Amino acid sequence: MALFALALAPALRAEETLRAEGSGRLLQYERIAAAGLPDQRLTIWLPPGYDAGARRYPVLYMHDGHNLFDRRWSNFDKIWAADKAMLAVSASGAIEPHIIIGIWAPGADRFRQYLPRDIHDAVSPGLRARMDAAAGGPILSDAYLAWIAGPLKTWVDASFRTRPGRDDTAIMGSSMGGLMSCYAFLNRPDIFGRAACISSHWPAIDPRAVEGGDPELIGLWDRWFAERLGPPDGRRLWLDHGTATLDTFYAPYQQSVDARITASGWQKGKDWESRVYEGAEHEENAWAARLPEIMGWLLRRE
Repeated sequence: MALFALALAPALRAEETLRAEGSGRLLQYERIAAAGLPDQRLTIWLPPGYDAGARRYPVLYMHDGHNLFDRRWSNFDKIWAADKAMLAVSASGAIEPHIIIGIWAPGADRFRQYLPRDIHDAVSPGLRARMDAAAGGPILSDAYLAWIAGPLKTWVDASFRTRPGRDDTAIMGSSMGGLMSCYAFLNRPDIFGRAACISSHWPAIDPRAVEGGDPELIGLWDRWFAERLGPPDGRRLWLDHGTATLDTFYAPYQQSVDARITASGWQKGKDWESRVYEGAEHEENAWAARLPEIMGWLLRRE
């Protein structure tokens, strides 16, 4: 923990510590060494009032951190506006304000960092070869999850006033980040009690190869949830997709996953939720539009 904290401390660039009255505070951390991974980068949002009090906060970890808060950092000049969504939903009293840990995607390494390792290892050789071609290197999601659940979370809990328990720790992402969020939720249920898997890219690679969904992958995702989901035990899971652009291809996969979650005894509306957003595309503006609804359901007070 101490070495990790020391490695992070010099990377905080004071000139990019952003403040806005009533809007919380953004902290930037760059060039973070993480074992077995490309260097990582963080943008951390602290809720309004954090600096003036002694309150402890639940924590939301989000992938693709460069697309969360500021259009200057985004890939496509579009953002989730995660801080604004958190402010709006917490102001309504539906949820408590959360510290948001935005973990940037490492450029060309994004696919191999987010693709669930156990799915990659289980597919047939032909499908694995196509995944490997898209990855351009070894799959890193197991190392990425170990880093988030271990050194990163340890440092966050030591450096900020968090509530570190499972039920106060959530993870969220879209597309490949949706797969990664499910991967974290299923493989580290001791750490992540809440997960949102938004527009999850269930086909993993180009979805146009098999019309109506790839039977092999549909079966693997079904088995993945069957083997790892377990009982709800107070946990909460959100899944969704749109019906336009890439999201057009997701319904067969999502319907299979939904059926498996139901068969596992999870109560829809209480333990888990799955939504279809008609006309919604696979892009940040669509995710921003429904983020307050997602946060309100996933992070709601008991």
